[in-house]
Amino acid sequence: MIILPRSLKAVLAVSVAALSFAVTAANAADSVAPIAAPAGPPAPPIALATPAIEAASAFRAFEQRAALISPAFTTGAGVEESLAVGSAYEPKQLSRGAIAYAALIALQDPTFVSTFRVYAAFPAQRKALADRIVQNPLYAAAFAGAPSAAGLIVATMASQNSKITTVGAAVKQSAYSVQHSAWSKLKVIDPVGRLNKAKAQSAALMSVAPDDVAELQKAQPVDGAPAAPALGAHGAPVAGPYAPVVTRGLAVAALAIMGEGGDDNDPQVEALLTEPEGGQCLNMAKLDLYQCLAVAGPWYEDIFCLGEHALGETSQCISKETATPAQTQAAVTPVSMAEPAATAQVGAQGATPAQTQSVAAQSAADPIGQAVASAH
Repeated sequence: MIILPRSLKAVLAVSVAALSFAVTAANAADSVAPIAAPAGPPAPPIALATPAIEAASAFRAFEQRAALISPAFTTGAGVEESLAVGSAYEPKQLSRGAIAYAALIALQDPTFVSTFRVYAAFPAQRKALADRIVQNPLYAAAFAGAPSAAGLIVATMASQNSKITTVGAAVKQSAYSVQHSAWSKLKVIDPVGRLNKAKAQSAALMSVAPDDVAELQKAQPVDGAPAAPALGAHGAPVAGPYAPVVTRGLAVAALAIMGEGGDDNDPQVEALLTEPEGGQCLNMAKLDLYQCLAVAGPWYEDIFCLGEHALGETSQCISKETATPAQTQAAVTPVSMAEPAATAQVGAQGATPAQTQSVAAQSAADPIGQAVASAH
């Protein structure tokens, strides 16, 4: 049993078998005793290190670009352009960005913020707690507000990632429907160059737009005031254990709230953004994409590779690293399912209900996928 600081008498029970935790029924918030602010310098502001915000920006930008890919291909050049968009991420950077983005979402939860903010005025305590969280990211998930903050992360990221899933399914379906067009059956131009380009884009770090970074910086609460509505965070509370993106996102957010996660503390923030197995699933998605492109012949097979691996498999990895299906279902509230205007535009370019049903029916017999797999 881990005894939290005397000012917050909470009990964290760690399950050895599952490397998980359980919080007492009273929860940490109920055990916070009133604390008189000490005389001395003011508490540091809530702040997340700039490299972390830039990583979050790169993650969000990729998801936005990928979700806008249209399955209505009319030329081989259009296929190449979409493939360049769908494959343009470096796995480790995208993994770091997902955690950083989760941390920004967690900052939108007032209970989670108030729970950790009480430590900001006590330099020794906040430093000790920050060190403990860096050593064991699970620790932050035991505090009051963690379930609600986790719910915001799970539902918000699921809502955004589902757009890539939908577009990926529509693109894969178009690999079949496009075959009525003669151009789709022509051989890919310069297949070796196309494969090398995909590999080069996968190794290059994504650049970030200063305007987007500035927008995400507004997602940080200032002096206890609510953060600017920059993320559209929503979701119902979910219980742990949590997947790596949520666990580490909560940990990074906790440091930021206490004033221990700013630019001066970038090394410990980076330690939390770097998940030991981060990027492995995304790396496998990349390898599968390369193998698919290596054996693809006509343009419609490139479309299949794009939908199946660059989009579909990537979205599956993000989902897996964020939450279990049960947690996603619990966190997604009615507002999560409401599609804003931007999402409606994606839907118009992505899968229709009829296409979704067609994809489900096609999954039982996937001749293009079987043909590509047999060529490996």
